[in-house]
Amino acid sequence: MKRELTVIIERDEDGYFIGTVPELKGCHTQARSLDELMERMKEAASLCLEAEGEPEGELQFIGVQRIAV
Repeated sequence: MKRELTVIIERDEDGYFIGTVPELKGCHTQARSLDELMERMKEAASLCLEAEGEPEGELQFIGVQRIAV
């Protein structure tokens, strides 16, 4: 059964895209392009689900806010 997961994407100082799935503890990867990142994220998420099983309780993505400090 397919499951939809939220991927948070950031870019580091070297230009790499970093993807994280907040619903799955420790599920993250990086790549040079967004297309490559999404392929790697699918693989990483599958491996995390296989190793850890379905997470207890589900997080719901609400949004992103920026603040100035």
